[in-house]
Amino acid sequence: MGQHYSQPRPGTRLQVIGAGLPRTGTASISRALEILLHGPVYHGGTQAFLGPEAEIKTWIRVLNQWRPEGISIRRSNLDLIKERVDGFVAITDSPGSTLVRELMAIYPDAKVICTVRDSEAWERSMATVSSKSTQWFLRFVLFPLPSLRYFVDYINALRQQWFLKFGETEPVTSSSYNQHITWLKENVPEDRLVFIDVRDGWEPLCKALDLPVPKDVPFPRINDSQAIDSFAKKHVNRGLLRWGVIFIVIGASAWTFLW
Repeated sequence: MGQHYSQPRPGTRLQVIGAGLPRTGTASISRALEILLHGPVYHGGTQAFLGPEAEIKTWIRVLNQWRPEGISIRRSNLDLIKERVDGFVAITDSPGSTLVRELMAIYPDAKVICTVRDSEAWERSMATVSSKSTQWFLRFVLFPLPSLRYFVDYINALRQQWFLKFGETEPVTSSSYNQHITWLKENVPEDRLVFIDVRDGWEPLCKALDLPVPKDVPFPRINDSQAIDSFAKKHVNRGLLRWGVIFIVIGASAWTFLW
């Protein structure tokens, strides 16, 4: 997860399409791009879950309308994506990483940067995410929270798209990861596509963007696993607290009515 909800800056040009799948260092690359490009970055998960409900509702609609290769892109999807992404210097993480075809159509001059990691390590990491994001109680617990009340619908829409795109949902395997990398190599022009391992620091990213390495600024090291765990615990607790308040109010009202 990214660290904060980012506000769009009118007139800002999208320069980078982040094609790295979740759990490949997307939070770190998001922060790095903010520093290098001096503008807001659209980290998909953060924007969907921490932003206004229009954010997550839009992505649910886009994902539910998505169709595989060979079927023309829906004009409405391009309009919806542009509405969300305009005003940012880059987009990273899901759902943007599996909407590269659409994003390239909207932003033909943007660089496509894919963060990578060992595919088997990625598979293990994704298994952890899947087990936490599909727990049966989430719809109930998160219902009192704006935007997050649609979390389960969003995850289901993502799962549907991944099934159509990669042929699998949970548990996702390295097959999805490898298919994604292959698709990028076959469909993104070579001069627009760059693969980056965030462990390599500033140099590869700065080279790809033809920018100088920031002086005395360490490359962001944001642990995706820890960030997601922290996010999940925080908002599950928020949901439970909100339900507690609701039940107290209902109980007090009932007591007043009866007595």
